[in-house]
Amino acid sequence: MEIGKKLKEARMSSGLTQERVAEEIDVSRQTISNWENEKSYPDIVSVIRLSSLYSISLDELLKGDMKMMEHLEESTNVVKSNQKLISAAIVNIVLIAALVMMNVLIPEPENSYFLAGVFCLMIISASALLYQIIKKF
Repeated sequence: MEIGKKLKEARMSSGLTQERVAEEIDVSRQTISNWENEKSYPDIVSVIRLSSLYSISLDELLKGDMKMMEHLEESTNVVKSNQKLISAAIVNIVLIAALVMMNVLIPEPENSYFLAGVFCLMIISASALLYQIIKKF
């Protein structure tokens, strides 16, 4: 059974409304609805709070839903997150070095389009790095 169905069944069997659950675990009612309809998934802290609120074990709540398990694994895998961040930083450094080297090596009239392309790649790479940093926090 999917996590959304389990959450809805547990909430209903506890006699709670989405509004009440939202108040108890400090999220919006829409967030509870999204979890129950599997438009999004709760983070691990929310899963623990829901487990406690519904008096249902984490094991019972999570087992059998591969999407939820993948979501939790991805959201709590610090090593993988750090590797992505380091990779994005390395790509940025390489692109900056390439931009500087090309500016020096290629004659002035011919390098403007190439430098513009490398600059665009650098902007995209910097955006990816910023995204990884924001996602980490």
